[in-house]
Amino acid sequence: MISVRLPDGSQRQFDAPPTVAQVAADIGAGLAKAALAGKVDGKLVDTSFVIAQDADLAIVTAKDAEGLDVIRHSTAHLLAYAVKELFPDAQVTIGPVIDNGFYYDFSYKRPFTPEDLEAIEKKMAELAKKDEPVVRKVLSRDDAVDYFTSIGEAYKAEIIASIPQDQEVSLYSEGTFTDLCRGPHVPSTGKLKVFKLMKLAGAYWRGDSKNEMLQRIYGTAWARKEDQDAYLNMLEEAEKRDHRKLGKQLDLFHFQEEGPGLIFWHPKGWAIWQQVEQYMRRIYQDNGYQEVKAPQILDRSLWEKTGHWENYRDNMFTTESENRSYALKPMNCPGHIQIYNAGLHSYRDLPLRFGEFGQCHRNEPSGSLHGMMRVRGFTQDDGHIFCTEAQVQGEVAAFNKLVREVYTDFGFKEVEVKLALRPDKRIGSDEVWDEAENALREAIRASGSEWEELPGEGAFYGPKIEYHLKDSIGRSWQCGTMQVDFSMPQRLGAEYVTESDGRKAPVMLHRAIVGSLERFIAILIENHAGAMPLWLAPVQVVVLNISDGQAEYVESVAKTLRKQGFRVDTDLRNEKITYKIREHSLQKPPYLIVVGDKERDANTVAVRARGNVDLGVMPIDVLVERLRNEVDARA
Repeated sequence: MISVRLPDGSQRQFDAPPTVAQVAADIGAGLAKAALAGKVDGKLVDTSFVIAQDADLAIVTAKDAEGLDVIRHSTAHLLAYAVKELFPDAQVTIGPVIDNGFYYDFSYKRPFTPEDLEAIEKKMAELAKKDEPVVRKVLSRDDAVDYFTSIGEAYKAEIIASIPQDQEVSLYSEGTFTDLCRGPHVPSTGKLKVFKLMKLAGAYWRGDSKNEMLQRIYGTAWARKEDQDAYLNMLEEAEKRDHRKLGKQLDLFHFQEEGPGLIFWHPKGWAIWQQVEQYMRRIYQDNGYQEVKAPQILDRSLWEKTGHWENYRDNMFTTESENRSYALKPMNCPGHIQIYNAGLHSYRDLPLRFGEFGQCHRNEPSGSLHGMMRVRGFTQDDGHIFCTEAQVQGEVAAFNKLVREVYTDFGFKEVEVKLALRPDKRIGSDEVWDEAENALREAIRASGSEWEELPGEGAFYGPKIEYHLKDSIGRSWQCGTMQVDFSMPQRLGAEYVTESDGRKAPVMLHRAIVGSLERFIAILIENHAGAMPLWLAPVQVVVLNISDGQAEYVESVAKTLRKQGFRVDTDLRNEKITYKIREHSLQKPPYLIVVGDKERDANTVAVRARGNVDLGVMPIDVLVERLRNEVDARA
């Protein structure tokens, strides 16, 4: 007798070991039809999986996050199936699930075209309608290599050959197509109803530029058509908001080949930068941080001590001088420890908070560069807190409160907290990692926040809290971090005098709120579609005249506003006022001020808010008060 325990606490008894599908059918026909997979004792399995002993079982449907992943993974296989039907000579390689979809890489004698993409998607729909069963079988490694070699799939054979010899592998078949996969998959292709192929791209085999360039087909798949439509609408809106396009349109910044991954800031873009930096500088001052500045370039020996040379070397720019090796700093923490070590510190001095707008350089692959989102040179609002173990929880809790306040000021209301745990490649003992991870858990718990754990995604020197904020069209961005580090201070000889006159290494908390200023500004631009709130706008007010007779008054109004600290442009061109309003509106300033003879004679201004909202005529001091209140409120 097999006992299966369900999530609601009920149990089902079976005379013989049942499959997941049989348990679903025993519960009800509706659930049997909806079942995509199962979770047996927490492990995701196919509906054909046989439950051989008493177990906990949850039936996975399209309503579950795991169910959506199963749909997307299965749709990637459907894509490969369709490609093989249309292009039998193509070889399949890998096809993983990614955020909001999947991709599959192929080797083929010619580039795929947009017309090919349409044909492949049509074939996928035809194959899905056949509702062919998806069948799993297990082979030894060598038998699997022989099978894929026999059908001419050299890439699959190569992948399997790299697996240990004594390990079995699972294959999934649907119709005439068989693929290597851990699974699980949907029980039949008829479960795959909502999908769309998105784009073509190139990708090197195994990510190595020395290997063949493969063709990557990206797609998206969903449980419901409404969800896919919403996603596609979001992509369309995101395209309009692309910071690279807006950067050019609004004259904020540019990139060029002579400085790959590096930004050329124009005056308007740099004005936004300055507002973000000065705001963050006030945050430093108001929360007990002392601003410091460490060198850009440091000797290799220091990077060896920190572990960067061993664990991060490929991402660092290096140089030599007088037979010494140096590296441009990829992060600011080692420099801050040197500043800490320059003096003797007592437990009474702690916590000691350092902050720096530190410029860093990382040797990112050229193919991964993406506007200001992924660059080679960037500036972090970087801070490091040196404290005792007893102070960790309080510092993390205070930071958790602060980071939410900052995001609110920038217009982000929804923030998710995630805890990235130890990676395989790391420094420090398991005991130290246990202590660091538990310290962060307790601090998050004490703050009253919920969190998600991300195994293997911590930094090599410590676990970290990640703050993910959601923008105005629903996209999530990871910005702030808080990392507990017990290792680096010890490696670099940092210590403080304890209450008993002993010496002990402080705990080092690595923290950033906006992270890379470049990336955060790109997020702001896209969040606001270039229409920055008044306090961040590079040009806050543009003053326009109707005719030459108001030119002197325009300059007087602009001077008054500038004296009040506002960023103001004027337009005295001999053009129609409707033309000037239309042209400046495209640049998205918060306010346009129009003056004619009536306004000049009455010492007033006609005010238009962004979006062609007519606010009427008002005295200049009333306008100043309105602007000041809006800036102060950061509305």
